[in-house]
Amino acid sequence: MFPFRDHNPSQRTPYVTWALIAVNILVFASYYSLFSDDRALGQFFFTWGLVPAEASPTTFVTSMFLHGGIMHLAGNMLFLYVFGDNMEDAMGHVGFLIFYALSGFAAAGAQFVSDPASFVPMVGASGAIAGVMGGYLLLYPKARVDVLIILIIIFRVIPIPAWIVLGAWFGLQIVQGSITPTEGGGVAYWAHAGGFIAGLLMTLPLWLRRGATGFWKRTEGHPPHPEAEYRWARSSVPKVRR
Repeated sequence: MFPFRDHNPSQRTPYVTWALIAVNILVFASYYSLFSDDRALGQFFFTWGLVPAEASPTTFVTSMFLHGGIMHLAGNMLFLYVFGDNMEDAMGHVGFLIFYALSGFAAAGAQFVSDPASFVPMVGASGAIAGVMGGYLLLYPKARVDVLIILIIIFRVIPIPAWIVLGAWFGLQIVQGSITPTEGGGVAYWAHAGGFIAGLLMTLPLWLRRGATGFWKRTEGHPPHPEAEYRWARSSVPKVRR
């Protein structure tokens, strides 16, 4: 299941979201050549990734802009593209940038607390983006999100409420974090969970200013503006009889 767009258009240009996507791509391109040398790549991640046993304020920041591969980068940027513009719309450009950074720090802190003696580097923007998803869930729980479902040769796009998509994602992080050993590397589930919770909590003041549950009642959990409607173009491929 791949969420690839929502029906919640932003009301202003998401300059910060676009800039974050661009910076992440440029940083990845700057060290992409190291992927042909495992030793050099490992040393690079050990130096600039977040190593809990040797954590520093610098690596709390730099680790948020590093990725372990093209698919890792693409997945994170897709989620930031889908959910970031609306959070930037709600918080303003500067507010959203601060929110994003604090979500990333909280995610890194959660991973650090889960295994402070680990020498496995943590890299990726997913903790900060998880914070964006947590805030989105609070503000727009019923915004529709188009999800691409792939079952071997079957491809379907289904609009699903955000609370199902994001709630299921968060639940998966908790379950996987509970059953997956922290040592040995892999996915930083606790960083995802920590970032998600931090983002939700930091969005609470905005949600309260908008009326809290009264905001939900006015909008019924949908965006407080008309949702986008997408139409599929008719295929130009002719039908052939059996």
